[in-house]
Amino acid sequence: MNTQLPTPYFVIDEPVLQRYYDMLTDSLKENWGNYLVGYSFKTNSLPWLVGFVKRNGAYAEVVSEDEYSLAKYLGFTDSEIVYNGPYKSEQSFRSVLLAGGYVNLDSRQELEWLTDLVNSNPGTELKVGIRANFNLEQMCPGETTMGEVSGRFGFCYETGKFAEAVELLRRLPGVRITGLHLHSSSKSRSVNIFRSIARMACLLQQEFDFNLEYVDLGGGYCGGMESRPEYPDYFPAVAEELSKCFSPENTKIIVEPGISLISKCTTFVTSIFDTRDIKGTRYVMTDGSRFNIDPTMIKTSHLFHVDYNEHYTGERPVKGRQVISGFTCMEVDRLFTYENQPELVPGDHIIYENVGGYTMSLNPLFIQYFPAVYVRSGDKMKMVRKKWTPEEYVQGQIM
Repeated sequence: MNTQLPTPYFVIDEPVLQRYYDMLTDSLKENWGNYLVGYSFKTNSLPWLVGFVKRNGAYAEVVSEDEYSLAKYLGFTDSEIVYNGPYKSEQSFRSVLLAGGYVNLDSRQELEWLTDLVNSNPGTELKVGIRANFNLEQMCPGETTMGEVSGRFGFCYETGKFAEAVELLRRLPGVRITGLHLHSSSKSRSVNIFRSIARMACLLQQEFDFNLEYVDLGGGYCGGMESRPEYPDYFPAVAEELSKCFSPENTKIIVEPGISLISKCTTFVTSIFDTRDIKGTRYVMTDGSRFNIDPTMIKTSHLFHVDYNEHYTGERPVKGRQVISGFTCMEVDRLFTYENQPELVPGDHIIYENVGGYTMSLNPLFIQYFPAVYVRSGDKMKMVRKKWTPEEYVQGQIM
């Protein structure tokens, strides 16, 4: 850690990021061979990071007009877009489809757009993917995010809406269903989740007799967590299931990594600027906030370590309970309790680990503007986003 840099700031460790990207692609090569990485813009669309994955061969996986526009601005062509989600715009939808990019249909509205596109472009072949909404909870009890409540994306297999969509698509002249999108959120991120997703791909293939060019597994992999699966654990299981219905020669796997790729390589560095005792509780005030690393307020613990101020010469008695808090004026801005540890003092640093996924993209402009981001490679630190100032905040605004 560079103690001369003003905190708070994020640090991306480039060698660690490269190691995880290589781990992903090596595992895909070894187990299937025919694959495509669609990097999840929603997870973290920091331009430096997007440039890194692009240089390594990834496409842009986007879920909105704004993300699509950012991908184009950062150099991706329409044919290098994997377009998912329910919030596409019609114009970008048309552009990616006509360019031969990957569009996974998610809604009835998109079926209507596609029908209009066919009518206005007679004789044009259009390849589409379709997102299947299916009961993964039944296949993996207790592991999914939604449980017995249905997810809200794609066309539901169990109610027949998926079959209806397939029938409609097959009636449209020039339209070919060439892909399945099967992303589903899980709590466990287990190998069994992805094995079951692959099984569902085979079930749909057998029932509907598709001629698929790709199976999109989506994201939601684990990565960088001790005793949890890594990329080399997932893809042997996926390949074992998919090989029952598909071959690498004819069908590629699309994966959409986000958290699993970037969390392990990213830290958030904060400083203690004050301590106070109120009614028997020691509060430790830091210049980082819970909003920086837990903007959805759902985490119950954090990975972190403390760098004690080497210039502090006073005693550090063990304190029974120190409540680590953020800089904001909201009482919920409490990060964790530091129990039975040496007393923390101003100038100490608390460094949070595994914070690359969603944190930057969900950071609010609340009380303090966006913190700086650095990339570390060996002993070198390069700023890739400067701390926002009022100049950045007012850009594009009319006063």
